[in-house]
Amino acid sequence: MKRLTLAFALLLSACGGTQLRYELPEVAETAQIPVSYGSVEIRDVSLPTYAQQDIIYVEDEDGALVGDTDLLWADDPQRAFTEGLAFRLAALTRARVASEPWPFYENPDARIEVRFSRALPENTGRYRIAGQYFVASVDGERRDTARRFDLSAPIVTPTSPAIAAAKAEVIDQLAQLIARDGL
Repeated sequence: MKRLTLAFALLLSACGGTQLRYELPEVAETAQIPVSYGSVEIRDVSLPTYAQQDIIYVEDEDGALVGDTDLLWADDPQRAFTEGLAFRLAALTRARVASEPWPFYENPDARIEVRFSRALPENTGRYRIAGQYFVASVDGERRDTARRFDLSAPIVTPTSPAIAAAKAEVIDQLAQLIARDGL
């Protein structure tokens, strides 16, 4: 694994001077998941400070976070996580899903809040997210849900596009988990 971290560190240092921005790729469509809510609002996610930055940070072999100001996310990370989660939940379910502020006249049936304690390409060669999600029934007629999650996806090669692909994969995994266990 030290080779993966070293290779990424070399990649970071080789870029010098030109800012490159990386967008999250789309993930493959999967089977629909039945849910009990007809409409769902996704609140803006809460990210650790390092994950809120435009800079793509990776964990080195000592556990330190290393980044390069020339390698950036294409979108605001909070917005990318929030919108990515909303898009994937909409694709996975038949529910009407949107991020806040809720754009429709009638209130949603449920609101989802996600609080990340970790969102990082680790020195293990995996992009890992961990934290807790909450599903609240807006009308109060259903039981609210609070569940922890710890998900990861492999970073196939030590490159920024591979990190972006792994990040998109864990967002998809989280959307599937919420649809299956929370909605």
